[in-house]
Amino acid sequence: MTGRPGHTPVLLAQVLAFLRPIPDGLYLDLTVGTGGHAEAILEACGPTGRLVGLDRDPEVLPLVRERLARFGPRVRLLHADYRTLRDVAAAEGIEAWEGALFDLGLSSVQLDDPARGFAFSRSGPLDMRMDRTGGGVTAADLLRGLPERELARILREYGEERWAGRIARRIVAARAEAPLTRTDELAEVVAGAIPRRAWPRRIHPATRTFQALRIAVNRELEGLAEALGLAVHGLRPGGRIVVIAFHSLEDRVVKQVLRGDPSVAVLTKKPVTPGPEEVAANPRARSAKLRAARRAEA
Repeated sequence: MTGRPGHTPVLLAQVLAFLRPIPDGLYLDLTVGTGGHAEAILEACGPTGRLVGLDRDPEVLPLVRERLARFGPRVRLLHADYRTLRDVAAAEGIEAWEGALFDLGLSSVQLDDPARGFAFSRSGPLDMRMDRTGGGVTAADLLRGLPERELARILREYGEERWAGRIARRIVAARAEAPLTRTDELAEVVAGAIPRRAWPRRIHPATRTFQALRIAVNRELEGLAEALGLAVHGLRPGGRIVVIAFHSLEDRVVKQVLRGDPSVAVLTKKPVTPGPEEVAANPRARSAKLRAARRAEA
């Protein structure tokens, strides 16, 4: 499962341990991506278990369809945002499920494609949209049009960037000379705004800025709590939900929803994180935090 090219599913063994797929069970993978977790779930709940997979990025669906083709009618894949779970469930005639999974991170397929604009390792357009078919603003649009104060707010709130004001000022100064349209251009501007002595040790100085812009472009925090609540509400008695977050803003929402819902028992006192072996094999897993909960028996 994990040896396939492309994307390595994060915390795979832990996802299965907390989700505990059972034969005949119905499972929702609400961020199916390239299908690593979905494949493992289908194998674990076979030969009669089923899975419905959603993803807001239509460009990954051909990859996951190929990967999961051997499961035939046991799997249903849809181009949909998890925030539309209520509508999807109604359209598919689904009333309840044994388990639900959210993996809120980007896939390596998305990160490694410079045309998507999510990373600065290679030059690409400042796009950052999860769904490029649905219109919407790009990161370049935000950088071109937002006032300095609003840029600083986005960087501070969504990137938790202590140098947000300096970075926003530098962006405004740079765009006065020429629009910022490329990932490497933005990374250079951000790096120049942060004092060299204050550069983070483990990540590029532009990492938090890119995170903040991606969250703003895709409105990633809007509707997350509601979608988690719907996923919990649809669990059958004894059903389980597993959520993997990759930054503290998401993880905070996940923690609040799971701890605040009296219908479930939280299974993770603290978030589960990857061990050193997994991080060594897949450095992108280092910031993953898994939380899980179980719905009470009837």
